[in-house]
Amino acid sequence: MSTPKTTRQWVVKDTKNGFDAASLNYRDLIIPKGQYPFPTATPVVPCSDGAGKVVAVGPKVSEFKEGDVVATLFNQKHQAGPVKPAGIASGLGGALDGALREYGVFPETGLVRAPSNTTANEASTLVCGTGGVSLAAIQFARAAGANVIATSSSEEKLEFLKKLGANHVINYKTDQNWGETAKKLTTGGLGVDHVIEVGGPGTMKQSMLAIKLEGTITVIGFLGGATAENTPSTLDALTHLCTVRGIIVGSRQQFEDMVRAIEASDIHPVVDKKVFPFEKAVDAYQYQWDQKHVGKVVIEVGT
Repeated sequence: MSTPKTTRQWVVKDTKNGFDAASLNYRDLIIPKGQYPFPTATPVVPCSDGAGKVVAVGPKVSEFKEGDVVATLFNQKHQAGPVKPAGIASGLGGALDGALREYGVFPETGLVRAPSNTTANEASTLVCGTGGVSLAAIQFARAAGANVIATSSSEEKLEFLKKLGANHVINYKTDQNWGETAKKLTTGGLGVDHVIEVGGPGTMKQSMLAIKLEGTITVIGFLGGATAENTPSTLDALTHLCTVRGIIVGSRQQFEDMVRAIEASDIHPVVDKKVFPFEKAVDAYQYQWDQKHVGKVVIEVGT
């Protein structure tokens, strides 16, 4: 695999970034398979998530200077407020060239200052959710004082989730009715207030069983596949009186808010113990596809 170079024309509001690290998301694995539901280009440099140092700035750049450590913004045109079609169509590593390269030229609005308490490897995981969406949810929920119930199919990973701060853990492989189990663990057995649904159709039924009346199920992934038998219908949302909401990566404004929260609570993204050099990027993809990781899989690019 050769290291991609930027070919974008330099303009006065641009910032040239030298990447130190990029990290993988499930999205990066399914884009080459043609399974990603949002706009993509071919060919494209992969990875939405990257971090590194600013090596040059255009004369009208005001937010950054050479040497600043920055992270990439997932949807380059989603600055604030509700996402619009143009924002969705500006995703790095999908519609636009991503972070798995030595250098990239970005508008200053396409980068965010990295948290001062994180390493480059940790900062490279922030774009899609601080070390994996599920782990990020645990870290932020605990920082907010929430009672957290986490699930996994691995006893080893469950022990790790306890150390990360989860109050209760459930092995969904050995407990087929984990939704009901989770509900019993809540105050008065009324159910959970919020479910972070990363499994997709295959786990939605259990999420419905776990949720309380007027609770919210936030759908952000489909790790269990895009289709499944016995998927709940709209009637299930009615009978459980819950809100089921699909979400995407946040705006630049939300990213900046997240950076402040990370610094205030000294949150450190979870990076898998195995970090890959750029030359082994293909191995990193396979490692994540085989679900051997705990936390984000990082590829060190270097400049």
